[in-house]
Parts: sequence; structure tokens; C-alpha cells
Amino acid sequence: MKGTPYKMRWRAKELSLALIILVCTTIFILTWDRSPTLTSTLPSKNQLQLSPEYRDKTVPVDPKTHVKEDISTLTRGEAVNNKEGQHVDKTHSTNTDKSSSDFEEVTIQKKEAAAKHKHSPKREETNVIESGSDSKLIAETNNVILRGNTSEQEEKSVDHQACDYRKGKWVIDDRRPLYSGHGCKQWLASMWACRMMQRQDFAFEKLRWQPKDCEMEEFEGSKFLKRMKDKTLAFVGDSLGRQQFQSLMCMITASKNSPDVLDVGKDYGLVIPPGGKRPNGWAYRFPSTNTTVLYYWSSTLCDLEPLDILNPQTEYAMHLDRPPAFLRDFLDRIDVLVLNSGHHWNRGKLKANKWIMYVGGKPNTNRRIADMGSAKNFTIHSTLKWLNSQLPTHPHLKAFYRSISPRHFVNGDWNSGGSCNNTIPMSIGKEVLQEESTDQSAASAVKGTRIALLDITALSQVRDEGHISRFSITASPGVQDCLHWCLPGVPDTWNEILFALI
Repeated sequence: MKGTPYKMRWRAKELSLALIILVCTTIFILTWDRSPTLTSTLPSKNQLQLSPEYRDKTVPVDPKTHVKEDISTLTRGEAVNNKEGQHVDKTHSTNTDKSSSDFEEVTIQKKEAAAKHKHSPKREETNVIESGSDSKLIAETNNVILRGNTSEQEEKSVDHQACDYRKGKWVIDDRRPLYSGHGCKQWLASMWACRMMQRQDFAFEKLRWQPKDCEMEEFEGSKFLKRMKDKTLAFVGDSLGRQQFQSLMCMITASKNSPDVLDVGKDYGLVIPPGGKRPNGWAYRFPSTNTTVLYYWSSTLCDLEPLDILNPQTEYAMHLDRPPAFLRDFLDRIDVLVLNSGHHWNRGKLKANKWIMYVGGKPNTNRRIADMGSAKNFTIHSTLKWLNSQLPTHPHLKAFYRSISPRHFVNGDWNSGGSCNNTIPMSIGKEVLQEESTDQSAASAVKGTRIALLDITALSQVRDEGHISRFSITASPGVQDCLHWCLPGVPDTWNEILFALI
């Protein structure tokens, strides 16, 4: 019995100690839950912590995909090629040991993010997210998620890919034009040089295309040649393709006489045929960078074959299901290819050129492709399908199909009194905001292929004052040219966009 008080005191101490431990544990847990300092040391399993302007948002993570979106386009909610989020091209990532699985998709409520973006700095702060023993670096530039640190050149490349150049507006720029219509006689045909005609107003030369929500890279001849070092750019198409070719030659040389540029047309079979007035195209090489720029005339982008090579008046088989022989023969030597077709698809042209539609090596009997519109679509789809099939074996090749250049005949057509007398820039509009291409035929032809659409139709549609019009020096009296453009002029913008894309 003597030990009983001692045992009771010992048990009382044990109970007190247990009570103290319980109280301390409770306080510690409460402090842990409520302390930002402690909770910030834990890795989050379900959310990313963004820059301060987004910290009130919970951002779900999907480790399967990567997102590249320009927040400034999200208020519309239907940006072309951006409805489900775009993906970062691996070729624009910097050197890093991390694999692509180190990145997560960041989904942001579009309207709220766009509103905040208006007041945010152009470059978001860089955040390092700790997850277990791995560190993840998220560099945000206009909400573009990239690996590692991004160089200025790579950022520009990503911006160019994200930019929708077909949307924007025409603005006045006193630095234009990019070359002289008087001075570029070496490359520019006199029938398109409006400075050499009786036209007196040249306000149309001062306009520059400003894409919406992004900047277009300034064209410089030296930059173009450097970018195209040891490469060949080929335009294959109709007379509008030839205008784009001559425009680019003037842009590269800035109208300066360039005796060092070599005529290499013979290397591509571009010579004047017996009895002909001119070759089927031209090719020039800039020796300083070994850059070749060429044009080949193929107004319908299909193969033309004389039915009787001994008869000067022979008819021609117009093989709707065969690409031009020039492409089959020289595709291996081309690095950038720009195709176009459109305005030669009419009965008058076919009859004048003695072209007969062939399919499968014999005259076409399929009524579904007998009319001009169907024949054109069949041919373009056929040629682009063939070209797309060649891309895997030509990994160096970048292929473009240019949408149709609009005509602006009013009160008639080219042969029935049609005119385009307006000379005031932007009188029918200056801004293009539509989400889809105006040339649905062209958009359909490239869909599902690796061929890019050089979409110039809508931005050219509002430039009716830029045509040669009544000032043509080759047209018959009373006939106006509301199809071709004055140079310098609208085709220069087509080349600026092309330059940005390559």
C-alpha cells in the first residue's frame, strides 16, 4: 500500500504529458493548415501558380498536351486554327535536357484572361514550379509555353506562326513603297509599271498591311537572301504569279541595277521555244548567297501535252489529273514553292489555247467535272494531293498554295465594258476581320495536307484602286485591266507575308 500514492502520482504525470502532446499536436495542425508559409512548401498536385494577375484562378493541368495561344485573340473565342489551342513546334524549343513530357496544358477562361492581358506587360514573369524532385520552368510570353529560355529569334518565329496575317487593316506608311516603279526596269515589265504610264495619283503605293494583334516582320533584301542562302524559291502559276515574282525581284534588289545577278533559266529549261516570243518562265541566281528565284508559267497547274508535235497548230491535251511536268522534273531542286491558279479557267481561254480536257490519259467524259468550276477544283485537288505525297521525301520543301487574287470589274467584264476607275485608297474598306478564307475553294484544297494556304484574297479585295485600270499601255481602246495590279502595289504585301512565313 505504501507504493500506491507514488504510482498515482506517476500516472498523473503520464496523463498530463499525453494531454500536453495532444494540445501541441492540435495547435501544430491548425497552424499548418492556416499558414501560407508552411503550405507554400508543399507541391500542388492539381494546379499551377501563375503570375500575380492570375493567382486567383485555379488552372487545371493536362499533362498530355502543350498550348500556344495569344491571349489577345481569345475574346473572339473563335480564332482560326486556335479553337482548341495550338501546339508548340519542337523546332522552336531551346536546347534542354527536359523532354516534352515536362510541360502541361494551361487552360484559362478566355474572356477574363483577355481582359487582364490588355493591362498586363508584354512579357509575363517567369515562374518555377516545384513538383517533387523535378523543377519545371514555365516561360510565358503572350501565354506561349516553351521549353527553357527562348531566344529573341525563336520568339519571333513563334509569333509569326501564331499570327493570322489575313486579318488586319491597311495603314498609311510614308516609308513605302519598298522599291521604285521608275527604277526597277531590270525586272519589272513595263505593262505593270504604273509609274511609266499616264497615271498621276500614287497614294496607293503608301499603304502597308498591318496584321491584327501581331507585327509583321519588315522585309529587307539582305535578310531574304540570308534566309534563302543556298536555296531556291519557285513561283508556279498564272500571270498573277508572274506579278508576284517580279515584285519579289524588285523588293530584293530595291530597284537597284544588279548586273551580278545571273540568268539561270537554261538550268530549268526556261528558254524561248522555236517560234515562240518568250520562254515559259525565268530564273535568276544571286551569287552572293547562291539564292535562286524563279517563275514558271502554268496557269491551270496541270500538265499540257501537244497531241501532234509536228503540227504548229496542234491541240493540247490538258491532263487534269497530272501535275505540270516542270514540277515533276525540278521539285528536287526547289526549297520554297508557291502555286496559284484561277482566272484562266474559262471556256474562252481553253478555246483560244486549243486545250482539251483529259482524264486518265484520254478525253474527259465525266460530266461531273466537265464545267469550269468543277474541272478547276478537280485539278487543284489532284495537283496538291500529288504534291503533298512528295513532301515526306522532300523534307526541305515548304509548299504554299496562294488563294485567288480578286478582280474589280464594275458594270461589265474585261471584254464587255467593265471598269475600275476608283483611285482613292480604302474607299471600299480597309479592315479584314473574318475568321475563314474568302477563297473557300483554296482552303478546301489544302485541308488535310501539309501545304500552307497563302491567303491574300480578302486583304486584296479592299484595294480596288490598285489595279492598272484604264492606264494600261497594252490594252485595246475602251478595255480596262481590273485584274492585274500596279507595281509597286498589292503583290508586294503578298511577298511580305510569304517572307514572314518562311
